[in-house]
Amino acid sequence: MSYQNWGPQDLSAPAKTQLPEVPVERGMVLEEVQSGWVGAVTRVEKSGGMHVVALEDRRGKSRSFRLGFGFLLDGQPIRLMPPAPKKTAPAAGAGRTASGSVRVAGQRAQVAKASRIWVEGKHDAELVEKVWGDDLRVEGIVVEPLHGIDDLAAAVADFGPGPGRRLGVLVDHLVADSKESRIADAVMASPGAAGNVLIVGHPYVDVWQAIRPAVLGIERWPVIPRGTDWKTGILMAFGWPHSTKEDIGLGWQKLLGAVRSYADLEASLLGRVEEVIDFLTVP
Repeated sequence: MSYQNWGPQDLSAPAKTQLPEVPVERGMVLEEVQSGWVGAVTRVEKSGGMHVVALEDRRGKSRSFRLGFGFLLDGQPIRLMPPAPKKTAPAAGAGRTASGSVRVAGQRAQVAKASRIWVEGKHDAELVEKVWGDDLRVEGIVVEPLHGIDDLAAAVADFGPGPGRRLGVLVDHLVADSKESRIADAVMASPGAAGNVLIVGHPYVDVWQAIRPAVLGIERWPVIPRGTDWKTGILMAFGWPHSTKEDIGLGWQKLLGAVRSYADLEASLLGRVEEVIDFLTVP
């Protein structure tokens, strides 16, 4: 994917070089650039849907950081990646899914359960499918787009949630005192919702923003003026075609193509999706 045609509005120039991707190893000495913390890797674990690494300094104190950009190895910037697969040959088909989970070798997709994940639109559904699709097929959970949540209360009533028929809803821009938060509160106060419906959300205007800017070679997402359709404004800032629905769809496909795994998404989305999956799959 090329970003050479992006426009200059609100964007820094695309990165001209790609940082080396280095799998984390126990004992590796790293510097975390933002804090200046220097330490040796003592452990790597998955927490809240993301990988974190613990660095122990020379005084025996330890701090944890999220894997990814922002580390120096021997004074050189790197992108710190999850541990490399062990060289001892695992069972055929074993490995990691895009969400970081252990791939279940030879596992067929389950028949879809009654429980569902609802997301606001097609783009949300495609992003969840790309990163968590393998996991969801093993669990038999289907993701369905709502095309907006203005009628969420009626849709939940029609769904009829209950034991064995749970509903997880992922909402864009779910922040305090927003329209979305008021809709969510009303739904959760409705009969049958308690214990059977979970509504979570991320703070972004649109799920596009859940892609980490560094993955796209930019410092931050452009700021779109009020009164301008957000997606149209983003494509304009990138210098991409933006006049039709087809243009918006093609622009999204470029962005989605940059996402390879959970490491390319913001933690505020990762945690919420993992929370929904746990709610639907844990008895």
